[in-house]
Amino acid sequence: MMKDEKKLYKDIFPYSEVPKTRFDNVLVPMDLQEEVWVTDTTFRDGQQSMASFEVEQISKIFDYLHIIDNGSGIIRQSEFFLYTDKDRKAVEVCQEKGYEFPEITSWIRAKAEDLKLVRDMEIKETGMLMSCSDYHIYDKLGMNREEALRYYVEMASKAIEYGIKPRCHLEDITRADFFGFVIPLVQELMKLSKDSGVDVKIRACDTLGLGVPYNGVELPRSVPALIHGLKNYGGVPSRLMEWHGHNDFYNVVTNSATAWMYGCNGVNGTVFGIGERTGNCPIEAMMIEYGQLKGNMKSLDLTHITELANYFKSELGYEVHEKTPFVGDDFNVTKAGIHADGLLKNEEIYNAFDTRKILGRPPLVAVNQYSGMAGIAAWINGYFNLEGEAKYGKKDEAILPIKAWVDEQYENGRTTVIRNDELKKVTLEHIAELNK
Repeated sequence: MMKDEKKLYKDIFPYSEVPKTRFDNVLVPMDLQEEVWVTDTTFRDGQQSMASFEVEQISKIFDYLHIIDNGSGIIRQSEFFLYTDKDRKAVEVCQEKGYEFPEITSWIRAKAEDLKLVRDMEIKETGMLMSCSDYHIYDKLGMNREEALRYYVEMASKAIEYGIKPRCHLEDITRADFFGFVIPLVQELMKLSKDSGVDVKIRACDTLGLGVPYNGVELPRSVPALIHGLKNYGGVPSRLMEWHGHNDFYNVVTNSATAWMYGCNGVNGTVFGIGERTGNCPIEAMMIEYGQLKGNMKSLDLTHITELANYFKSELGYEVHEKTPFVGDDFNVTKAGIHADGLLKNEEIYNAFDTRKILGRPPLVAVNQYSGMAGIAAWINGYFNLEGEAKYGKKDEAILPIKAWVDEQYENGRTTVIRNDELKKVTLEHIAELNK
C-alpha cells in the first residue's frame, strides 16, 4: 500500500518565493541512445495558445513537418486533438496523405468516452493525461494516490482492449513524489505492457518548466535523475520514454537535450516553441541539437524551416520574434560595421555554420549609418546570394552611389536600420546586372 499522504515539497516550492534547487550530490551516468527523435505537439499543446487552426492550415503545416523530416524519422510523430468536427476532419485529411513520418497520434483525457473517439478514428496510439503530482491528484482530481493509480492503469488497460497503444502523460512530474507515486504507477504500467505484449509509453511532462538539467540535484526537479529513475527503477525502456518540457524558467531546450543525454529516446515540442505561457520546446532547436550530438543530420531538410516561419507569419499572423534562433529575421544578421567587414572577408568568422546550405538563409548584415562600404557589400552578397568571383568587395566603385544614398538618409535625421526592400530598390537602380 502506498502512503496516502499529500506531499507538496513546500521546502522546494514555497510559493511565496522562487523555487529552490536542492543538491544531494547523487550523480547518475549519461546514457545517450543510438537513436533519438522528436515528437510534435503543434496541433495539440501548441494550438492551445493561438487561434484555432483551420483544417487547411493544419494540412499545410503537417506537409511541412513531413518534408522537413525528409524520411529521416527524426520527426517521429505528431499528436492531434479529436474533440471537434474540425479536429477530426484535420486528422482525416492528414491520414489520407499516407505519410510514414510523422505518424499521426492523438491526445485525450483518461476517459472511456475519449478512447472511443480514438478507436473510431482508427488511430494506433494516443496520449492519455495522467496527472501525477499531489497538487493535481488531490486538489484537481479529488482523488487519493491509490484511487488515481488504479484509475490510470484501468484506462491504459481499456486502451489496449480497444487495440490502441497508450502513451501515458505523467503531468507535473517535476512536482510529484517520485518514489511514492510515480515509480509505483510506472511499474504497474510496465507490468501491463509485458502481460499484454503492447508497448505502453511514458511521457514525463515538466508542466511548469520546473525541471533543471544539473546532475546531483534532488528529485523531483532533476531531469537526469527523473530519466535515470524511470529507466532503472520504473523499468521503462528508452524507446518508450519521452520528455515534454515548458520554458517557464528558460530551460526548455537544455532540459530536452538533457533528457536525451540521460537515456530518453523522444523529446516532445512544437514548431517555433508555440504553447501556453512561455511555450514548449521548439522542435527546430532540437533538430539542430540532434545534429550537434550525433554529428550528422541524417536526411533532415531544414531549408523548409524558413518557409514554415514565413507561412506562420503570412497565413496565421504569428510574429516570430526577430531574435529567435534559426528562424528570426535577425538570426544571422550582423549590425556591427566591424563584424560586417569580417563577414565580407570570410563568413565563417561571424557565422557559426553554413546557414545558406542548412537553413536556406545566407548570412546578412543590417545596413545603418555605421555599416560603411564593407557592410553594404556584405549585404549585397548575402541578399542576392552571390558567391565566388560574383561577390562584391568594399572597394567596388559600384557601391559608392549606394553608400551616398545611405549617408544621405542619416544626414536627414533617419534613426532606423535600412529595410531590405529599400536597399534592394536602390541597389538595383545602380547595379542593373543584379536585376535578373
